Amino acid sequence: MSKTVTSIGEILWDVFPERRNAGGSSMNVALNLHKQGIESKFISAIGKDQLGEELINFLSNQHFPTDLIQTSNLPTSTVEVKLDETQQATYNIVKPVAWDAIQLTFDVLNAVQNADAFVYCSLTCRDETSRKTVLSLLEVAKTKIFDINLRAPFFEKELIGQLLTKADILKINEEEIVWVKEAFGLTGNSNEQLLKQLASTFSIEIICLTLGDKGACVLKDGKLFKHAGYKVKVADTVGAGDAFLATFVACYLQAYPMETILDNACKVGAFVASQPGANPEYNKKIYHMALG
Repeated sequence: MSKTVTSIGEILWDVFPERRNAGGSSMNVALNLHKQGIESKFISAIGKDQLGEELINFLSNQHFPTDLIQTSNLPTSTVEVKLDETQQATYNIVKPVAWDAIQLTFDVLNAVQNADAFVYCSLTCRDETSRKTVLSLLEVAKTKIFDINLRAPFFEKELIGQLLTKADILKINEEEIVWVKEAFGLTGNSNEQLLKQLASTFSIEIICLTLGDKGACVLKDGKLFKHAGYKVKVADTVGAGDAFLATFVACYLQAYPMETILDNACKVGAFVASQPGANPEYNKKIYHMALG
């Protein structure tokens, strides 16, 4: 039986100086899952505008279902992306936008209840309307996967603690874990110590820590799995972490060994980093590509 994942969150246009690309971390995760053969559903909202219509067309052209994407009186989201000299991205995220007002509907509730896993992130919860929807869905979800996705200034300790407490699986990056360490008074001096403290504090079963060009590590059942990553010429880092998470989830749901899960996730994340934009074309054979 095929696995089903329902994600909730941002759908938007990443606006670069020379182009714009369809994106949003939550949409990126959902679309990568779809590309990898998982039955993927996505809850979000667009505005009643041309940009929203173009996003629906983009997903439809990928044969991705759009029935859970609501229409709002707020505008479709845009994000200004700036790249530094190492192609690391920073974001100016406009507010308010359509995905700030995601409504809790019967169809949305049904999609989460019937999914094998539910993927959520902190940015989606910056506005009260979408926050209430996410928290309600967490009460009925099976496996709860939290992409912490800290985007200043749209987070605070109380909310992050609430969302961490709900998580079965957490994905966090090397900058975010520094903030979490300080916010929650963790005392570990190594990644392994920090992940073990984080897992114990919030009763999280699995934690994935992405380390940029240094790869990633995963804590599961008290054991740390490490991967050095794949070296590529970086086009930009937009969407690389989302591709990593989607691949991790797809392989986890198919019960691959953790070493294989981590290798595949690093491989696809590196491929996306080597391509411009968050959603380059690929298929399931990406796992076997040589990323030299």
